Amino acid sequence: MDNSKWPAKAVLPIAMPGVKYVVASVLVTGILFYSGFLKTGILALLITLFITWFFRDPERRVPEGADLLVSPADGKVIVVEYNAQCEYMDDPCQKVSIFMNVFNVHVNRIPFSGIVEKVQYHPGTFVNASFDKASVHNERNALVIKTDNDSRYVCVQIAGFIARRIVNCVKIREHVHKGDRYGMIQFGSRLDLYLPMGFEILVRPGDKTSAGSSVIGRMC
Repeated sequence: MDNSKWPAKAVLPIAMPGVKYVVASVLVTGILFYSGFLKTGILALLITLFITWFFRDPERRVPEGADLLVSPADGKVIVVEYNAQCEYMDDPCQKVSIFMNVFNVHVNRIPFSGIVEKVQYHPGTFVNASFDKASVHNERNALVIKTDNDSRYVCVQIAGFIARRIVNCVKIREHVHKGDRYGMIQFGSRLDLYLPMGFEILVRPGDKTSAGSSVIGRMC
C-alpha cells in the first residue's frame, strides 16, 4: 500500500500515482522513435495513450448540500444491504458497495467531511472484487471518519484480482473534506461504505456513480 501525500489540487489532469508511469512511457516511446524502431514506437505510443487515459483525474463538482454524502468512487453500485455487525463499527449499519472496472476513473474521494479516527490496513488475498467475500478476504484499507455531528462512517478500499496496489494519502486525526481526493486503487476494484442506521440511502444496485459528485444519500 502507498501512503504518499496527495496534493490538495491537481496540477495536471493525471492522478499523482500515475505521473511516473506516464513520464516513463513517454520517454521509452521517444527513444524508440528516435532510434528508428517505428513499428515498436507506434505500439509504445498506444500503450502511453492508454496509461495516460487510465490515470486521468478530472475535476468534479461537489454537491453543496451540507447533509449529502457523495460517492467515493466511479463505478456501479453492486450491494445495498443491512449489516447486523461489521469489523469496523460496533453498532448495526448499512452497507453500500461500488465496483470499479478498468474503464472507470480510479481516483477515490472523501464521501463526507470529518476527522479520520482510524486508518486500518489489512493484508489479504486478491479474489474478484465483485464477489461479496472480497469485503472480508481481500487486501483492503479502511478509513473510520467521525463527522461534526458525531456520526461515524467507514470507507474501505478493496483490492481485486487485477488491482494489486492501494493508495491512501490521509492519516489519523487529519481533517478531511467532502469531495477531496484521498487515494486510488490501481486497475479496478471495489469501495465499501459502512453507514449509520439513520442514514438515508438514495442509490440502488445497478446505479452508476461518479466520485465526488454522485449523491449516495443523506446523513441524519
